[in-house]
Amino acid sequence: MSEILSRLSPPAGARRRSKRVGCGVGSGLGKTCGRGQQGQKSRKGGNIGKLHFQGGQTPMQRRLPKRGFRVPFPIRNVALNVGELERFDAGAAVDEAALRRARLVKGPSARIKILGNGELGKPLTVTAHGFSKSATEKIERAGGQAVTIEWHGAASSDTASSASDSDASSESAS
Repeated sequence: MSEILSRLSPPAGARRRSKRVGCGVGSGLGKTCGRGQQGQKSRKGGNIGKLHFQGGQTPMQRRLPKRGFRVPFPIRNVALNVGELERFDAGAAVDEAALRRARLVKGPSARIKILGNGELGKPLTVTAHGFSKSATEKIERAGGQAVTIEWHGAASSDTASSASDSDASSESAS
């Protein structure tokens, strides 16, 4: 194996020697090193080659005014239609965990709202942060139940339930 490694070399023409500039007029790249006489491009750096360089004209990103802002902690809303809940078994409890297992809700914590597009033919107990009027009607018409829960921001439902458990234990102690 070591015999082969010691004989390895790149194919002919794969590696070129670096251009050596400023080594006398006879080389063809002496004195000005192939950059010409004067001007911006002959200088070191040259202030050219920037991504948005427009020949010295004030670039577009500086001409346009700043506008708006970025919300630091945006609330991500996920809208699901009643028709998408048809995949669950009759009588099932559909909450955020069940929706994540069914890959209907993905990513970090999100505020879930059920909308009324589609039909539901089986009774389900649906727990979400919001329901449209038509979605509530369709769920109840199918014999199910629409349970609205409070939105606790980016905190997971585990921390919210543990906080309510600690509140309940402190009230019972007093």
